[in-house]
Amino acid sequence: MILRIREAAETVGLSADTLRYYEKINLVPRPALSGGGHRNYVEQDLARLRFVSRAQSLGFTLDEIRQLLRFRESPGRSAKGVRELAKRKCTALEAKRKVLDQMHRELTLLVNLCPGAGVHCPILERMDAKQKR
Repeated sequence: MILRIREAAETVGLSADTLRYYEKINLVPRPALSGGGHRNYVEQDLARLRFVSRAQSLGFTLDEIRQLLRFRESPGRSAKGVRELAKRKCTALEAKRKVLDQMHRELTLLVNLCPGAGVHCPILERMDAKQKR
């Protein structure tokens, strides 16, 4: 099966512009070109793009995905490196989750305190207040 860029993008759930960008930054190699100069995506290209998309959905940055793609080329020798990268990502996500939980609690409190009418608005007052350092 050979797909053009729009079909390939649709198949993997990304935009054609995203696929072009990934090529531009050398995250994925440019697929073979047809006689008319169109990109021809084959299953190997789609598998790599699915991998990139899935890694992004897990919170990995493009640089981290680049590392994962290198690890993917020799998984037996790379298991430890992949595990370490995934552990670091888990730690970073946990820290981010804690910050988001705190933000959610504070905003929920402010919404509950805001009458939604009149001149007093705890939400705006909190945003105007000096930040604690």
